[in-house]
Amino acid sequence: MTDFNSFQNRGNKPTKTGFGEGLLEAGRRNPAVVCIGADITTSVGCNFFAEAFPHRFFSLGIAEQNCVGVAAGMALEGKIPVFSTYGVFAALRAADQIRISVCYNNVHVVIGGAHAGVSVGPDGATHQALEDLAMMRVLPNMTVLSPCDATQTKLALIAAIEKCQGPIYLRFGREAMPDFTPEELEFEIGKSQMLRDGSHITIIATGHMVWEALLAAKTLESSGIHARIINMHTIKPIDEEAIIRAARETGAIVTAEEHQVVAGLGSAVAEVIVQHCPVPMAFVGMPNCFGESGDPRQLMEKYGMTGQAIAEAAIRLLSRNAKFKK
Repeated sequence: MTDFNSFQNRGNKPTKTGFGEGLLEAGRRNPAVVCIGADITTSVGCNFFAEAFPHRFFSLGIAEQNCVGVAAGMALEGKIPVFSTYGVFAALRAADQIRISVCYNNVHVVIGGAHAGVSVGPDGATHQALEDLAMMRVLPNMTVLSPCDATQTKLALIAAIEKCQGPIYLRFGREAMPDFTPEELEFEIGKSQMLRDGSHITIIATGHMVWEALLAAKTLESSGIHARIINMHTIKPIDEEAIIRAARETGAIVTAEEHQVVAGLGSAVAEVIVQHCPVPMAFVGMPNCFGESGDPRQLMEKYGMTGQAIAEAAIRLLSRNAKFKK
């Protein structure tokens, strides 16, 4: 566990840049790494790799299903393909090909789902990936990663390429967000990070919402509420041990995600809680609706995905829990 003071924003940086930096570094280490794009390169952070290794980068046009099929074939021939496009198209449009060609064959393909959440902003509902975690985590053999910032995205992609054997879905955003993960911090797939300890309540967050959870903890602290903050960067396999321990030690859990509240992180945590240590829960995320075009921050505020919204959910949950105990 690292104290909050160690997690300071070094400046805002797009998580797609971290994806690109991780892909470039992994490509330098291993010539078997190749990259497949669906008519986009810079938009999903693959431009660094494409410029450094033009003969290992393949743009196959706006044909996501074909891209997945090609990636599966490359993997079966010993390559390590990284396929990236907008998350809504990678996870949803190519869902059948991912299920059969990649997951059924259990091949080592890394799928980069870009433009996650409403923070894509002006692109609107058609390009805001808000259901991708639900789709990807249900697939057998699939590992699902959702890093919190650019630096952790870089570390996560390198780990996905070098430490995994089967399919991986790695979710990341486009907008510049606080970058606060220490570069020397180890990324261990399947093991969450407790960023801040607390005894009154636990906030389990993923992706861009981790920084918001840290802000919520500071707000709650001013009210005498000590919140434990867990960065659940791996949605599948989820860190059951950390969840159960948090439930037993703090007695209440709030989840926070830039994703539908249905079937994403909150549901994954609830599945663990209900089986091992039932405690009161609250869910912060997209309230079962589509997004819209707008300023990224204004959209986060409108749909209740901010540090203030997390803090308010925690206070309501603690209040309800206290009345129940009486």
